[in-house]
Amino acid sequence: MDIGSNIRAIRKRKNITIAQICEETGLSQGFLSQVETNKTSPSIATLENIAQALKVPLAYLLLKKEDRMHIVRKDERKITTSGIEKLKVAHLSSTKNVRMMIVETPPGASTGEAHAHEGEEVHVVIKGKIYAEQGEDSAEFTEGDSFSWNACTPHLVKNIGDELAIILIAVYTESDQAGDLF
Repeated sequence: MDIGSNIRAIRKRKNITIAQICEETGLSQGFLSQVETNKTSPSIATLENIAQALKVPLAYLLLKKEDRMHIVRKDERKITTSGIEKLKVAHLSSTKNVRMMIVETPPGASTGEAHAHEGEEVHVVIKGKIYAEQGEDSAEFTEGDSFSWNACTPHLVKNIGDELAIILIAVYTESDQAGDLF
């Protein structure tokens, strides 16, 4: 864990000097310098004091880089295609177990044959009219409607409207980023 670098980065971003942190926490400048260079490991109580001086939650100091905010700008999204109909999939962002994407489905196009995979899905229809089927359940949805399901039961989604359908989908899986789920 790189707690010291996190402390230094936060301190510098907030334009706080080591002396200011030391004055507020009662720590020596030498000790805080060793903490920031990861040459010593402070106690939880000391980290709590440093976090308070930096005005951040203690948990934020303990986050690994991969657990911090991940930003994907609109023009930097990964775009892929899915299924035989080559549905356009824009990958928005993800965490270890959750992925979000926008799927564009042309009129008449679908996700193909009903399929199943690991995870749970939540769908929001942003635009258009779609038909969704999971096992024996089916329904039609329009803009603003949403639905969810456990993806281990075969399911499919089809655009039954006359215009491009756009669907926002969040997929949760137990395993780290399970393969191509959509």
